[in-house]
Amino acid sequence: MTDTATAPALTASHSDRIVLVTGLSGAGRTACLKALEDIGYEAIDNLPIGLLRLLIDGGCAGPAPQGGGHPRPIAIGVDIRTRDFEVERVAALIDQLRADSGPEVRLLFLDCDTEVLARRFTETRRRHPLAADRPVMDGIELERQRIAPLKERADQVIDTTALAPGDLRRRLWAEFALDPRQGVTITVESFSYREGLPREADLVFDVRFLDNPHYVDALRPLDGRHPDVAAHIERDAGFEPFFERLIAMLGPLLPRYYQEGKSYLTIAIGCTGGRHRSVYVAERLAIWLGEQGQRVILTHRDLERWASRQKSGL
Repeated sequence: MTDTATAPALTASHSDRIVLVTGLSGAGRTACLKALEDIGYEAIDNLPIGLLRLLIDGGCAGPAPQGGGHPRPIAIGVDIRTRDFEVERVAALIDQLRADSGPEVRLLFLDCDTEVLARRFTETRRRHPLAADRPVMDGIELERQRIAPLKERADQVIDTTALAPGDLRRRLWAEFALDPRQGVTITVESFSYREGLPREADLVFDVRFLDNPHYVDALRPLDGRHPDVAAHIERDAGFEPFFERLIAMLGPLLPRYYQEGKSYLTIAIGCTGGRHRSVYVAERLAIWLGEQGQRVILTHRDLERWASRQKSGL
């Protein structure tokens, strides 16, 4: 199950929104802008800082979509490669824009582990903009230090270290979709403890206490979405009491998260391999949340990784 929502109709309030996308070089700014464009934003990359204020003062709304309607909001990508980019200047501009009574301005910061960024630059054979005469790791750490003030001002920080392109798109849909509905967008994610905890998880539940289908020969090659695996887990006497207590706890929590201004919540369900028990519980939980009227995004982080290893014989 994945989020299959399409871009909703724009409202007048959406026209007065501008999203500034920044962060570490190689962390995914281009992919982010493409995803925001698919959502309905007018995407502009590497706009000179000197023109940013002129664009906003002249009306930040992008051109109206074909067929009429309200103009589109704008997403602008800026980083150290942008002409006349200075962290202090950009930070001061953001502070000024937020103090004005003009358009809604949100700052999105893309972060990533240094080792992963270094590998991305090596694989693409691209030079880091601050590593002309030094190792790429040094350039990454220097950039991290320089743009720290922007991360501190960010409305949203997304760590792309372990995010596949589809996961990034789902995160952006949850945070920036032009959807008039209110409430918390909930991501339910299954994962394998062998591969580590999900970085973005707000709530983590360990279901390794359930009877493991991995040790049943007929069930081992299947995953938690298969009816036979589901039936096996449901026969565990500990499953139903656990699940009933889980939803009894989540029921009163969700409206409180919204009242506190949280628009995005990630619930992670983990088991040993991330294929059977966590997948099934995540599926059941996503169905229940949908029945409660919640907007739900369901993702199985390690299923594709496991399938890939199976094909390669690992």
